[in-house]
Amino acid sequence: MFKIPAQNCTWEIKSPQVMGIMNITLDSFYEASRIKTIESSVKMAEIFIKQGANIIDLGGQSTRPGAQLIDLKQELANLLPILEAIRLAYPNLIISIDTFNSKVAEACLKLGANIINDISCGSFDENMFKVVASYHAGYIGMHLTGGFETMHEVPTRKNIMEELISYFIEKKKILAQNGIENWVIDPGFGFGKTIEENFTIVKELTQLKILKLPILLGVSRKSSIYKTLNITPEDALNGTTVLNTLGVLNGASILRVHDVKEATEVINLLDKCN
Repeated sequence: MFKIPAQNCTWEIKSPQVMGIMNITLDSFYEASRIKTIESSVKMAEIFIKQGANIIDLGGQSTRPGAQLIDLKQELANLLPILEAIRLAYPNLIISIDTFNSKVAEACLKLGANIINDISCGSFDENMFKVVASYHAGYIGMHLTGGFETMHEVPTRKNIMEELISYFIEKKKILAQNGIENWVIDPGFGFGKTIEENFTIVKELTQLKILKLPILLGVSRKSSIYKTLNITPEDALNGTTVLNTLGVLNGASILRVHDVKEATEVINLLDKCN
């Protein structure tokens, strides 16, 4: 079991959990995940909770390939009204904010968010760790190379798993220096990796257990699935479920998904098989 600080609550991970994705943008790669109104966001949160979501992840900045970097004002305008409405409707819900901007993180933590989900693991904003630590918030840090405009470029590497382990060992040292000992690692499926490397991550996920931190796996409807199967993101649920099943079997503690019901079913059925 893992215990992660998550501002105003203790985030306990006793068995695999489901994080439901809510994108408050108009250009996320999977259209069905886009939220356009406050009312629809509260309704989606209700559906996700009923389907078994342990966490809702709100994002106001798209990170798909080719996405435009929006300014601070726009990201806050995307996030804050919806965060406020969901927090009011569901006071005990664990809410994560998908951002790499420390000012956005702080504004959301002030409104009651519990976790910061940072794709850059502090690389894009040197103040992120200080903000997270000051609010005793939960933290998810992802493996990423390059900057915002180059993060989907694939660098030359010999072994993706060795790189992930080395990367997170170094990040553990830096976070510990900032007072953050317990957090969640995300190997960054789909970010700056070949299709083969992405599948290797799922297949070899158990190697990351050496880090003694919970692992988040985010494969939901991503291009490695739909390009391999020659389909669209809209048709990639079955492929997502296959990889989520392998991920849980190989040690994933959290599944970050667009389709909460199906991910919850994966976890429940695997539990019955143990």
